[in-house]
Amino acid sequence: MRMFDLIEKKKQNLVLTDAEIQYIIAGYMSGEIEDYQMSAFLMACWFHKLTGEECFALTRAMATSGDMMDLREVAGLKADKHSTGGVGDKITLILLPIMASLGIKMAKSSGKGLGYTGGTIDKLQSIGGLEVQLSRQQFIDILNEAGMVISSQSANIAPADKKIYALRDVTALVDDSALIASSIMSKKLASGADMIVLDVKCGNGAFMKEFDAAKSLAQLMVQIGKDAKKQTVAVITDMNVPLGRAVGNAIEIKEALSCLKGNMPSDIKEVVFALGIQILLMGRKAENANEAAKMMTEEVESLRAYNRFCTFVAMQGGDVSQLEDTSRLPKSAIEKHIFAQESGYVSVCDCGLVGKAALAAGAGREKKESDIDYGAGIYLEKTYGDAVQKGKSLAVVYASTEAKAEEAATLLQKSFQISKQEPPKRKMIKEILN
Repeated sequence: MRMFDLIEKKKQNLVLTDAEIQYIIAGYMSGEIEDYQMSAFLMACWFHKLTGEECFALTRAMATSGDMMDLREVAGLKADKHSTGGVGDKITLILLPIMASLGIKMAKSSGKGLGYTGGTIDKLQSIGGLEVQLSRQQFIDILNEAGMVISSQSANIAPADKKIYALRDVTALVDDSALIASSIMSKKLASGADMIVLDVKCGNGAFMKEFDAAKSLAQLMVQIGKDAKKQTVAVITDMNVPLGRAVGNAIEIKEALSCLKGNMPSDIKEVVFALGIQILLMGRKAENANEAAKMMTEEVESLRAYNRFCTFVAMQGGDVSQLEDTSRLPKSAIEKHIFAQESGYVSVCDCGLVGKAALAAGAGREKKESDIDYGAGIYLEKTYGDAVQKGKSLAVVYASTEAKAEEAATLLQKSFQISKQEPPKRKMIKEILN
């Protein structure tokens, strides 16, 4: 085989075989195939689109380019959860301990946030001492004991994906559903879980702004999971408004803890329960959605899920006293409120602008190497659908400097629109695909 011929074949919109795609990935990882050749190939894939078979072959080739996690030492059913990213998305921190408390082992590798999309690892690292760089044995031991584990992504999990994504990022090839699906699912297949649940965000605060694009991505990922003989389900959820009221790192830990104690905002509850119900049905822990929901409610009301989260934090070296007294979590010194300029109802709380405001406050990173302020963030005192009075606080910004607080507050003010009429109720769950 020659890479030149395979580029030409895809350029002519012909279907590549599994062996040809394996050759491309192996050659790229060995250095035999150059960046400029891979770029040309990816561009041909962008224009002519990968078939379902090609998409699965690419996913499998990237998954097997590095370590494949073997979870056979872990008793019981193992599940993995992935979100395509959003603003205020602390669902992992709430869902995993509930599932772990119900006997589903939740094994998750997460990344750091980039831009205004927050990363679960950043949120967890706002807890003093919590370790996310885990050896394979530590990962297994914590999963067995706590029933859940969250680690940073290993450099050798789907390394071909990391290398190819970096190339896509600088050649304007990020926005292709098949390439996105292959990227995400290569890491999920390498994780070793029996079941995969995907939270595909849709809206102005998500990567996929339009429903049709989100559905196309969800369908591709579910099919890849099925082709790999993994039970897989995707839930398409709304991301036009931030999830819950907290956006940041330590501030989202506080809200997640409050949720695990039973104080769950309706939007968070809908997403957590939709995902959890699917896991319990796939794992045959419940016969129907109502039974699954009742089981989840009992784990929260009994505080068993909260205690499970505390056990997980302790096993990963985190300071559990910060969970018991959340005032000990990081909090930036400067507080700046924004105020309603008229009375009525919040008809828009623009997710993208709120995310950019949190980034400006210091809660996110513009580049991978940037530092973040764990104590920075935003608390929405009012959100979509809430009644407001002129002159009353809509939200508060937490930042380390007045300049950052001012920049964030300016963006945050623009994110709100007030109307005289109460807006229609949000539909959090747009579709479930399995």
